[in-house]
Amino acid sequence: MSESEQNEARDRARLPDGVVVRAVRLSDAEEITDLINLPGYRAGTLRPPYQRVEEVRKNMENPSPGALNLVITVDGRIVGNCGLNRLGGRRQHVASIGMGVHDDFTGRGFGRILLAAMVVAADDWLDIKRLELTVYTDNNTAIRLYEKFGFEKEGLLRSFGYRAGQYVDAYTMARIRL
Repeated sequence: MSESEQNEARDRARLPDGVVVRAVRLSDAEEITDLINLPGYRAGTLRPPYQRVEEVRKNMENPSPGALNLVITVDGRIVGNCGLNRLGGRRQHVASIGMGVHDDFTGRGFGRILLAAMVVAADDWLDIKRLELTVYTDNNTAIRLYEKFGFEKEGLLRSFGYRAGQYVDAYTMARIRL
């Protein structure tokens, strides 16, 4: 077993009992739809309310080339997800990520576990040099998590999204591994 595979096995071994990080399955569509429709989860994304299972399933069936989509489960229940979309051409060394955690499971380390799995995949398996994301400026919990993983604020996007009747700003953040 290579050193990287040993590190991955060690990381899996450190997960709390009943916690699993795995690739998304088509059979997860309904549970993921329930997750992304939660008000707290949705507030951190650009998703409108009332997502339909059919739309979620359609997106799952047709991922962008080079995409990696993960979920974290507790005793078989999906409590978070994270997606990575690799860019192409002269930006093929770059991927954008987005993630969220179930409203009832925030603040318990599941986002950290999920982001760690995605960073390991990006660094050790996909040779991604630059991971980038956007995060609303009022999402201090997420910003702190991203900073712990080496993401840095690179810019302010004014009136980036429309949420709950008002325009909100977002930061662009990136993690560069050269």
